[in-house]
Amino acid sequence: MTAPGAPRLARDLASLTALLEREGWAERPVAVLDLDALDANATDLERRAGGTGRAAGTALRIASKSLRVRALLDRVLARPGWAGILAYTLPEALWLVEHGARDVVVAYPTAERGALRRLAASPEALAAITLMVDETAHLDLILDATADLRPRPSGARIRLALELDVSYAPVPGVRFGALRSPLRSAAQARALAEQITARPDLQLVGMMAYEGHVAGVTDAARTPYGAAVRTMKRLAIPDIAARRAEAVAAVSEIVPLEFVNGGGTGSVSSTAAESAVTEIAAGSGLIGPGLFDRYRDFSPQPALHLGVSVVRRPAPQVATLLGGGWVASGVPGLDRLPTIDHPIGLAFAPQEAAGEVQTPVVGPAAEHLRVGDTVWLRHAKAGEPAEHVTHYVLVAGDAIVGTAPTYRGEGAAFL
Repeated sequence: MTAPGAPRLARDLASLTALLEREGWAERPVAVLDLDALDANATDLERRAGGTGRAAGTALRIASKSLRVRALLDRVLARPGWAGILAYTLPEALWLVEHGARDVVVAYPTAERGALRRLAASPEALAAITLMVDETAHLDLILDATADLRPRPSGARIRLALELDVSYAPVPGVRFGALRSPLRSAAQARALAEQITARPDLQLVGMMAYEGHVAGVTDAARTPYGAAVRTMKRLAIPDIAARRAEAVAAVSEIVPLEFVNGGGTGSVSSTAAESAVTEIAAGSGLIGPGLFDRYRDFSPQPALHLGVSVVRRPAPQVATLLGGGWVASGVPGLDRLPTIDHPIGLAFAPQEAAGEVQTPVVGPAAEHLRVGDTVWLRHAKAGEPAEHVTHYVLVAGDAIVGTAPTYRGEGAAFL
């Protein structure tokens, strides 16, 4: 039985190698997306979004950054319980709308004037896209960039959501959470809401508050650090709920909100319990990347497998892979390296780690590898592999069922 917090490797990776060889997929590196695992993870997220005492559950908004494959976004959005996309840039949102998306919230503020002008000139985009703001400088930039495009088509206003910071600061000088919005209090949120409503070309429709210190920090380790993380989360969760509810109430006195977005894969259950939240962002939990291996309350199945070739045997118990160095963004550390899933018994060579062009792996299992063999890795983050390949090979059951182009495969690059 899989221990709590450990990844469930449902797909036999030796059999996956054999399947690719049998079907003539010789290209390496290769990115294989397991649709069975993706669907199982989506089901688990839907279950967790049921919350506490809320029969219908809370809607899930898919974080596009964690997929970056339109076919997979469409697959998940076709499921009950999922509604809308949380994009990461305005150019991406515009592109998605051009391809049929109808509800896209941009999770981060934009300063891209050309994209803002494209938004203001498109009735379709104005109806579908919501921009994120957290200070009046954003409002001024949006209006300045689009000044010559007023009045807007059909009188449409630019849709905005404000972001509330819900990082946990129990005492002065101690802070847990991402450095995001400067809005920390209900009064500050209300003040910005008043500024937005005072500008007739803008429309406040939503609020977002992302608890990254709960959603994005693993907590299953049976160590002093793991115990400290669990304590921090236990104290932070009620603080988040109280401040979010207070801010929603304050802003709602100014303007009714269409949505209040919160959470992330790692906090779906606790966020769903809040009556002030109408939707939860989730994305990484669909893929099950390496950074999500050690959560206490859930365990996603690894859905994205990266196959690389052995090209050298420079010494006993050493094999060299071509490539493999897809290192995740964030604070540099060993947890940003790919996870070696197959064969078991391999580790990165300490003096080289994961390299862009070559990656030596060491250990007893390396002795059995030969030139041309495949080693299976898993990226630390869910969406970043899509920036390295043009397509994912899709598998379901014991068959290859097709391919799906990544954003890069469609010629799109947004960051």
